[in-house]
Formats: sequence, C-alpha cells, structure tokens
Amino acid sequence: MATCYSEHAIKVSDSYCSGPSNQSYLSPNLSSSIQDAVTCLYKSKLSTKKQLLIKFTWSNLLGLTLTLSDDDNTSSNFTFTQNPRQLRKSKVSKKFESSNSNTEVFFDLSNAKYGSGPEPISMFYIVVVVDSELSLRLGDVDADAELKRIVSGYPVGQFSLVSRSEHFSGTGLYSTKAKFCENGTNHEILIKCKGEENRVTGKGNSGNSGLSVWIDDRNLIQVNRLRWNFRGNQSIFVDGLVVDLMWDVHDWLFNQRSGIGVFMFRTRSGLDSRLWLEERNLEQQSIETDRVGFSLLISACKTPD
Repeated sequence: MATCYSEHAIKVSDSYCSGPSNQSYLSPNLSSSIQDAVTCLYKSKLSTKKQLLIKFTWSNLLGLTLTLSDDDNTSSNFTFTQNPRQLRKSKVSKKFESSNSNTEVFFDLSNAKYGSGPEPISMFYIVVVVDSELSLRLGDVDADAELKRIVSGYPVGQFSLVSRSEHFSGTGLYSTKAKFCENGTNHEILIKCKGEENRVTGKGNSGNSGLSVWIDDRNLIQVNRLRWNFRGNQSIFVDGLVVDLMWDVHDWLFNQRSGIGVFMFRTRSGLDSRLWLEERNLEQQSIETDRVGFSLLISACKTPD
C-alpha cells in the first residue's frame, strides 16, 4: 500500500515501532536548536453551528498572543497580548464584547512548567468561553476549584488542534513532539540538516550535505546530496494516517548569514487519505470530508557565525 502513494513512503505503526522513547537521537557534535516561538491554531464549533478559529502564539520575547476569529463576522475578531512579566501574575480573566458575541478568557500561568521552549507543558490552564459555551480548554482546568465551579454549568463545544507552527534558531538540529490525530500517540520528531562547506574553496560540498528525519528513534527519511535536493517531499504512515513531509532548505543552505529552512508535516484528510472509494462507502463520504486534518510547520533560522 505504501508504494501506491510514493516509492519512498514509509510506514510508522505499532507493528513497526514500539512507541515513543524518552530520549531523542542526538548528534554528539551538534547541540539542539532553540525554540523561539510556537503558534497553535484551534478550530472550535459551538452548538449554534458557529465556527471559531482560536490562535495562541507563545514567544520568548512577546509572551502570549491570543487571536479569536469568527468566520461569519470579521468585525468580531480580537487580539490581545500578555508579556512574559504579566504571565507570571496570578489568575487573569479578560472579557470582550462584539456585535454578535461575548467572549471571556480565563488563564493562570503563574506556576506553569516549561520545557525547552516558550510554551507551557504543565501546571497551567487556559479557558475560552464564547456566548456562555466552553469553546476551548487547555491544561488542567479541574485543578482550580474556583474556575471549575465557574465553567461547570457551561455546555462544551467541539474543538481540535488543526495546525502547529514552531520557529527555531541555532544549529541544524531540531527536536519537537507532535500528535498527528486527536487519539494518536505523542511522537518525538528529530530533524537533522547538514550543509557542510569546503574549507579551502568556501563552496558547498554536496557529498557532505544531507537531511535526516527521525520519529521515535527511527530514521525514516534520509536525503543525501542535499545541495541538489534542497526541495522535496516524501510520504510516511503515522497512526494509520498518510502524512506528507515537505522540505525547502534552499535559503538555509545558500544564505551564508541567516538562511531559513522550512519543514512541513501534513496529514491527509477526507478522500485524499484513501486508496480507493468503493460504492458501498459513499454514505461515509461526508463524514470523511469533515474530518479535521493537522499540519506541523517548522521554520528554522541559521544563527550567523
């Protein structure tokens, strides 16, 4: 089945790998790059059929930026920012009113725990309430008795993560984690990009350049002679889904000062993820089409020497 999608397609499943490990494969000569910013985009669907896009951007410099968009009425869009010093305060609540909706945001990051980047990983909560309906909840909401009492009477809308964007700076080694579907496993992803130069001529040595992608300690993709293959795509299978990996490292390779490399993992949703469509499955077409896909975008900035 893999060859039907691509001659380079690779299957990642329970039968292929035992699951995520606690440690990544790290080069002994290369330290991991620094994660500067993370942007998460959520899609929320209320009981009134109203659909919202809620975006969080976590930044080492700017702190937290939240943007809420209403597909039906652009005048109801709003954005607010909390700098890192404000985020360390106690509980915070914000109210926003527009022509057709009322929004309230609750969050507490005063005791939040962080990993290697600006995004909290535990000991925090963020709740977004739109028109008295719980549109999004992140973190451990139940740990706060007062907040739990406030939101306990609200109906809960449907929400899911549709995209995640991460920005790195530093070397050519990028490490992160991602879930490609709501019920999937949190996979550990490692990207190693190498573009060595000839010390005598100062020109690139294509024989020493390469790109490798690891998921859960498995080397799934290996691209040699990267200076000739600086753009490309391959397909893999993760948690039963077809995932397309695309890369563009032209600027990263040939810009000597601060080139940018871009990597995208994107799941196929709906009919794109199926090898064929049998007549007896036509009734499921609408369900398949409505499935929310997921994309992970990694942009990497090379630190000038």
